[in-house]
Amino acid sequence: MKVSELKDMIEARSLTPDVAEDKEVTCGYACDLLSWVMAHGEEGMAWVTVQTHLNVVAVAALAEMACVILPEDVVMEEDSLTKAASEGLCVLTSRLTAFEICGRMAGAGVPAHG
Repeated sequence: MKVSELKDMIEARSLTPDVAEDKEVTCGYACDLLSWVMAHGEEGMAWVTVQTHLNVVAVAALAEMACVILPEDVVMEEDSLTKAASEGLCVLTSRLTAFEICGRMAGAGVPAHG
């Protein structure tokens, strides 16, 4: 599934509209503890988190994740969004809860990491 398809499925909007949404989503993950995500992050991952600071972008870019998803209409700080765009990292926000987002991903066949 492409990020653009995931975006539609979870009723999200892009906070980085100039970033292509054609990356392949290979797995999903939900976690707010950055050190844990650093240890478990994977290329192609769609990461659900309420964290919005620059370190989120750094972790996601380092792991070459497909996107970061912010639940419950959380909005990322402008400096973090600017960095995400410069890294080619798509940041999405959805009105859905993290639980609902993960449920929809799992229901569509997106596997958990690992």
